[in-house]
This record gives sequence, C-alpha cells and structure tokens, in this order.
Amino acid sequence: MIIGAMTSPTTLNGALRLSDWGLIRAQGADAATFLHGQLTQDVTALPLDQTRLGGYCSAKGRLLASFQFWKTDAQTVLLACSADLLAPTLKRLSMFVLRAQCKLSDASAELAVWGLAGAEAMAWLGADAPARPGAVTRRGEAFVVRLADAEGQPRCLLVQPAGAEAPALPALAADAWRWLEVRSGVVRIVAATVEQFVPQMVNLELVGGVSFQKGCYPGQEIVARSQYRGTLKRRAQLLDGDAALAPGQEVFHSADPGQPAGLVALAAPRPDGGGSSALVELKLSALDGGTLHLGSADGPLLQRAALPYAIPAEAA
Repeated sequence: MIIGAMTSPTTLNGALRLSDWGLIRAQGADAATFLHGQLTQDVTALPLDQTRLGGYCSAKGRLLASFQFWKTDAQTVLLACSADLLAPTLKRLSMFVLRAQCKLSDASAELAVWGLAGAEAMAWLGADAPARPGAVTRRGEAFVVRLADAEGQPRCLLVQPAGAEAPALPALAADAWRWLEVRSGVVRIVAATVEQFVPQMVNLELVGGVSFQKGCYPGQEIVARSQYRGTLKRRAQLLDGDAALAPGQEVFHSADPGQPAGLVALAAPRPDGGGSSALVELKLSALDGGTLHLGSADGPLLQRAALPYAIPAEAA
C-alpha cells in the first residue's frame, strides 16, 4: 500500500540558513570543461540561467557526492553539496585538475546558502523568483536557484554574500526543509552514504542528474551498463514510519530476514509529528508482497509513499 502526505502547507513556508550545505567554486577558463569530465551531467552546455543536478562517482560507478550546480559567469561554476562531504570532495577533485586552468575552492565562508520554501517565499522574491524548477535568477549579488517542488511547495536556494541581511521571511524549521527535500524524491549524498549507490539506484537519472550523451567521466562505463544492459535491480522509494530514520540505516524485508533489502539515503522527521519520511534505496524484489522494517525483519514497520515522479515500468 502507498500512503500520501499528511502535513499542512502552512508549516512549509519561510527561510532557513542551510548549515548542512556547502559550496565549491570552480573558476577559470577550463572550469566547465574540467567538471564536464568529472560529473555525470553536462556542464559545458549549461546556460547561465539554468541549474542542473550531477553526481561525482568513483571508478566503480559509486556516488562520492552529488551536486546542484550552476554557472555564475562564463568561467565560474558554483556547486552546492552536503557540507560533510565538501572537504574530501574538494581534495579529490583537486587531484585531477593537473594543467587545466581551473581553481577549486571552498566558498562556504564567503557565501551563505538559504533554503526558501512556499508561496510566501516566492512572493518575497517577486520578479526575482525563478519561473520553474531548474531556473536560476540574479537578485543583486545573490543567486536564486529553483529546486524541484515538493508536496506542492516551490523551493529555492538563495545564495548570497555571507554578510547580507537574512531574508525577510518567517523562520522555516530545519526538519520542515529536510522533509521537503526527502519528499522531492531527489537524493543528496551525505557522509553516511558515500560509495553506496550507483546513480540509478537513487533515481538520479530520473530527476535529470545523468547525461547519457556526454563524454567519459569516472565510473561512466558502469553507469551506462546499468542503464542499457538491464542490470539495475534497486531503486529509491519513499517510505514513512513511526520510528526515527537516518541516512545509512538498513531496511529489511519480512521474507528475507538474513540480509538487508535496502539502505536509507536521506531522512527527516515529519513536520506534523507523525514519525519520519525517508528516501530508501531498495531491492526491486522487496516491493512484491511482505513488509518492510527498519533495522531488522522484526523492527519498526515502514510503509511506501508516492514518489513525485514515475519509475519506469520495467524497474517498478
């Protein structure tokens, strides 16, 4: 059984400083070209008024990090990622710059990342509000990056100088923002899930995070093989439960208690106090009958909720 959401939109309006997000800046004549050869998504063809999702994979095709990225000008790309992965990701990427004209740096101290959600936030942005998910606008020295909507609520990243005034909006609870992030169906790789997933296991290609037309990048052969040879046996699903959920926790199926059926990729408490929601990477076989449980086959019960996008029928 798939259950729906149970929270009020009035709790999902406002602004929150996102302390768990960080920013990497790539700058130089070869910045876009360098990143194009490292990420799962096309960077060179990205227009200045658009943002994209992308993954950074190991040679085995496993995600080391995920990014929301956009160009601030012809020679600069900003990449927003999980703050707990910024330092190791920056270090690893820097190893491969070599002779490319690209300087990588941590821009987190210089630029503040805010999460904006709801109609009130869009009204505050006014003419600077991006018209649709995937669009980027300028607001003075700031960038407004429209993310995927969640539970009918528009969401944006506001990236502005660290010393700028906070948005004149109600305070948005951290759990409310995190819950919307989960319900958007877009996984953000965090420290607890590094190297756990091939991109398709967390639906990254379904939400625009993988290009199959671009050239090579680390792990590209494995990602392509998973896409075209029918070897994909796992997908991300939305699950709800009464227990607290956290990235890295294992999920078990009642019919197979000896081994985990999946792994929590991203999780958050429900704003209405009704337990937690999570994006969970699961064996497709675990969706056929039986029940899903946290931690063990007799652990707290988890129930499927509806994703905001369709999973291909052959992998559903």
